[in-house]
Amino acid sequence: MAKKQSKTARAASKPAKQRHKVDPILTEIVRNGVIAVTEEMKTNLMRTAYNMIIYEALDFTTGLFTAEGDTVSIGIGLPSFTRGMSNTVKSMVAHFGRDGIKPGDIYVTNDAYTTGSHLNHFTFALPIFHGGELAGFACCMAHWIDVGGTLGGMTTDIFSEGLQIPIVKYQDRGVVNDTLVDIIRLNVRLPSRAMGDLRAQVTAVKTGERRFLQLLDRYGRKPVLDAIKTIMDQADAAARARTRTIPDGTYEAESFMDDDGIDIGKRVPIRVKVIVKGDTMTIDLSDISRQVRGFYNSGPSTSIGCAQMAYKCITSPTDYPINDGAFRSLKVIVPKGTIVSAVRPAPMRWWMTYPMTVVDTVYKALAPAIPDRVIAGHHADLVTATIHGINPRTREFFIGGLGPLGGGWGGKLTEDGVSATVCANDGDTHNSPNEQAEAKLPIVIESCRLIEDSCGAGRHRGGLGIESVVRARSHLTVNTQTDRAHCHPWGLEGGLEATGNQVHFRVDGQWKTDQPNAKTLITHLKAGDAFRLRSGGGGGYGDPLERPIEAVQSDVRQGYVSVEAAAKLYAVVIDPETFAVDRAATETLRSTRRRERGGEPSAAASA
Repeated sequence: MAKKQSKTARAASKPAKQRHKVDPILTEIVRNGVIAVTEEMKTNLMRTAYNMIIYEALDFTTGLFTAEGDTVSIGIGLPSFTRGMSNTVKSMVAHFGRDGIKPGDIYVTNDAYTTGSHLNHFTFALPIFHGGELAGFACCMAHWIDVGGTLGGMTTDIFSEGLQIPIVKYQDRGVVNDTLVDIIRLNVRLPSRAMGDLRAQVTAVKTGERRFLQLLDRYGRKPVLDAIKTIMDQADAAARARTRTIPDGTYEAESFMDDDGIDIGKRVPIRVKVIVKGDTMTIDLSDISRQVRGFYNSGPSTSIGCAQMAYKCITSPTDYPINDGAFRSLKVIVPKGTIVSAVRPAPMRWWMTYPMTVVDTVYKALAPAIPDRVIAGHHADLVTATIHGINPRTREFFIGGLGPLGGGWGGKLTEDGVSATVCANDGDTHNSPNEQAEAKLPIVIESCRLIEDSCGAGRHRGGLGIESVVRARSHLTVNTQTDRAHCHPWGLEGGLEATGNQVHFRVDGQWKTDQPNAKTLITHLKAGDAFRLRSGGGGGYGDPLERPIEAVQSDVRQGYVSVEAAAKLYAVVIDPETFAVDRAATETLRSTRRRERGGEPSAAASA
């Protein structure tokens, strides 16, 4: 719903005044320079990491930050890490104090309530000194495949989820804390992999330090830092200018998550309120669900990260570098103790699932105000499975993951949704190559394909989901934590919903498809058994009867939409053998459908 207000006072609102006047040419050099620094950090991490989740799936983010911890540039990665990394750096500054931060230090933590995510995300930060002055921080947050704790199943508190490292010095003025390294090594199941990823993250932050210092040496510390302030002011002005194009008002929407994995079938409500006034936006999450018993909670940094992700996409999606200036005009309201601001000892292992539906719901709320800038609902889940067991080839213990699978995104006002694309929360994350998974794990990928009819019908249809069938080559244990099996991706402006996410198991040749949701924990498979991951599609946008006949015909030819669905949802009659359109039957069927609902054809319908 939306309650629009007058825009009379809007004209008087002006962009934030630029406070830092520097050479515009230098500003652009610095703009591209900091992006290059964070991208090289990203590249070096990928090249030196030991686990596929980093070097193939790209489950990490690198960044440069000011001496106060504000974001300067983020290497494109997980959008929700933007706030988590900044808050972690700020917490490190507060913990040690400016006087306690020394050249040669490297700080580390995986505290879930600081980063906002789970214990698997280790964050390393290196203070960058130039001429004896603290000039900024290089930071890297990356996913470790194992941090100890319960292997599989449901957790109900943070203590069962693995090793917790508070904010400590990994390196103190150049000297590595070997005691800390020994503690980590003793508490993980695959120490050689963990130590490899640790060194890779240290390499990433040292790369950031080296390259940023070269920038400071070449152009001078003050000119570069002033240019960064100017870049942030420009990002602020751009975000405010775009916000002013949104009608003033209060916009609300709601959705839900299937359940928390413990109270099966008990919906978890997602309610958001978006308030637009002049050049500012407030995203109010006060009515979102309180934290749950299952491991789907996330910390306070994530609630801000959700709001920032949505706001960035709406106001300045192509402006780089991503920095904190772009979020000065955004206010986030969230009380403590919700599913996106959980307090200790709430479990956080699957922290990333609920936030992406929060983002989806923000778009849903703003759809009446800015229909050209939002999408219909998307599959909104990683749709992954984690497996572990003994590899019969090596006789060694293994832990692995399949996914993120990717799925359908919602249709837009002007175009179809994209197919087979990783969910919003994971941004630049990739699905791992099947060949890599088969080479490293005792599995066979029997099939990986787009799912016909998974997209929501509309004038612009949603994207399609993916089905992946994975066969076990030895005994292994599977855990899936997928949501949105029942909260299907919704359509907008008359568009229809898409299919939801699904997980099925094949045991002794028979598929079991009667699970109450898509969460199946500690499922044991033997050689020859299999599991099937099916990601949802994207919701449709606009009336399906207004989709051009030729577009429906093309979808059928491509295998995206079945002949039956073309007739049922779009009222387009297509020959199943030749794919030719029966024009007369189609016009009759469409006219009948419109009469049945009392509507008239639009110009688009006759295209």
